[in-house]
Amino acid sequence: MFCNQCQQTLGGVACTSVGICGKDKDVQALQENLVYSLKGISAYAYHARELGYTDPEIDAFLAEGLYSTLTNVNFDMDSLFSLSMKAGMVNLKAMDLLKRAHRETFGEMSPARVETGTVEGPGILVTGHDLKALFELLKQTQGTGVNVYTHSEMLPAHAYPVLRAFPHLRGNLGKSWFDQRTLFAEFPGAILGTSNCVLVPRDEYKDRFFTVGIAYLPGVRHIEGYDFSELIEKAKSLPHLKAHKGETILTTGFSDSVILSLKDKLLSLLKEGKIRRIFLVGGCDAPGQVRQYYRDFVARTPSDTIVLTLACGKFRFNDLDLGEIDGIPRLLDMGQCNDAISAINVAKALSEALGCSVNDLPLTLVLSWMEQKAVAILMTLLALGIKGIYLGPTLPAWLTPTLIEKLKATAGIRLTTTVDKDMAEILAAK
Repeated sequence: MFCNQCQQTLGGVACTSVGICGKDKDVQALQENLVYSLKGISAYAYHARELGYTDPEIDAFLAEGLYSTLTNVNFDMDSLFSLSMKAGMVNLKAMDLLKRAHRETFGEMSPARVETGTVEGPGILVTGHDLKALFELLKQTQGTGVNVYTHSEMLPAHAYPVLRAFPHLRGNLGKSWFDQRTLFAEFPGAILGTSNCVLVPRDEYKDRFFTVGIAYLPGVRHIEGYDFSELIEKAKSLPHLKAHKGETILTTGFSDSVILSLKDKLLSLLKEGKIRRIFLVGGCDAPGQVRQYYRDFVARTPSDTIVLTLACGKFRFNDLDLGEIDGIPRLLDMGQCNDAISAINVAKALSEALGCSVNDLPLTLVLSWMEQKAVAILMTLLALGIKGIYLGPTLPAWLTPTLIEKLKATAGIRLTTTVDKDMAEILAAK
């Protein structure tokens, strides 16, 4: 790699400021933030394209955004900040496109109770985000005696009527993406990785691990063209799963259409004070005890509050029984990370009905971040002008003190502290 700015060869490693030679760390941070956002947008655009849905505006921005990070193209902080906000709006379009692709292909989501145990027989465990891959697998395993189970971000698949119509889609095993090496070693069947968040496998299950689509792993067989015959035969050849009752039943599928069908009731409960506040607690999960914060936070939410959740961060607490408020469950799982569009639609609809801005709703976002799609979603929220977001457990490492102060000043971003302190602060707000 050669840096045009300082005229030196960098030995394959980027210059200290991605080709801008340390002259402006804030510019470097904004360039990195934009690249991460572009990766997130690309993920949603890719999955939509698999289902036949494209948008030329999204494609054009991916080229514009990536080109803007090249050496000697854009060193202007204000311009790069504007590009990050534009990325947020393009990501909104990408999430909306993917939501439409899912809805029109697999039907409208509706609440589903999902078992967490296994049934007798051969099995395939599917991880990732790619519902197209799961659909093709379900069609090909129909009538074969092979059962299919979901893992992590595949949990919301059970909420789509076209997918859950397959009786051999049995349930969800495990929790978030990082339990793979333990869970997959224990699972005796075949395994399919469909998107990002797959880990390099351990030797004890590598020979029964397959990938498809965008996912590739060393030493793992990759399936082309959604022909799962080899995967299915492998599953049949492996030891059968035993019947085992799961420890809990998970509920998912509370999309915007479901929640907004209850809009009049929600508005009435809000006006009567029976619902004091709505929390959105979601985002990415990751290893570490520090993220126990999110389970503790949800567990301590008052009984007159509702918790919306989405993405794999929910696996920290989605086994909790929070009860109901006048028949409405207090914990509502809206789906995958891309279903953040549903949460945005609900917030917009409630604000319009109440004649106020989204920021004036009794709504607080408590988010965890880990990877690129979470960055893209955060840019969407900031571009929409949503303020007062609690973000944790740490801020993105590439943000400089200048940018952190800018986010605090313009968007009221708060770093999570302790559950007691944050909860008290939120509940004291008007």
